[in-house]
Amino acid sequence: MKIDHKKMTAEINLMENATYYVVDGVPKKVDNLPTGFGSQTIAWQHGKPIGFGIHYTSRKR
Repeated sequence: MKIDHKKMTAEINLMENATYYVVDGVPKKVDNLPTGFGSQTIAWQHGKPIGFGIHYTSRKR
């Protein structure tokens, strides 16, 4: 991720499947799921994201 602090912009790769959130002007990438089935939840406190949780399900085949 390319960040230009002077212009307050960030350049991300749109070919990559990813989730981001921004805290105090700094973009942060959420970890990917270890498998293809699940959810990513971002926790907020006082109007700012403070962390995230990852929940996933493994399927037996």
